[in-house]
Amino acid sequence: MNQPIRQQIIAEAKTWLGTPWHHEAKIKGAGVDCGQFLIEIYAACGVIERPTVDSYPRDWALHRNEERYLAVVESYCQRVTAPEPGDIVVYKHGRSFSHGGIIISWPLIIHAQVGMGVVYAEGDQGDLVKNGRERRFYSVFEVSK
Repeated sequence: MNQPIRQQIIAEAKTWLGTPWHHEAKIKGAGVDCGQFLIEIYAACGVIERPTVDSYPRDWALHRNEERYLAVVESYCQRVTAPEPGDIVVYKHGRSFSHGGIIISWPLIIHAQVGMGVVYAEGDQGDLVKNGRERRFYSVFEVSK
């Protein structure tokens, strides 16, 4: 279901590969952070309207329990247990959920990582899950019940 849009999301995400990581940026090829990356992909594919996101400190998740990142994701998406291509994975970093990526085919994801930019990663390995970091899956598509 929704396979053409899911494939469009993945194709758009791939066009961002190699874009440097830059806090609060959202310019393909120039700079993007993980939150702006998700917004730009889904907006470019016509799945969401671009929200206005207030400025946020780079290290806010290390010092606050407020789920700012997760609140934006949950305003557009439903939590799922079995992610499909084009869905989102979010990770708890610090005290709140503050990092996410687009699922290509779980566990393969594309995300914007500090120091690396937009890259492929195995979403169930390495720094993404070190020390038992919690992760959740979300879908912007209607979920069957």
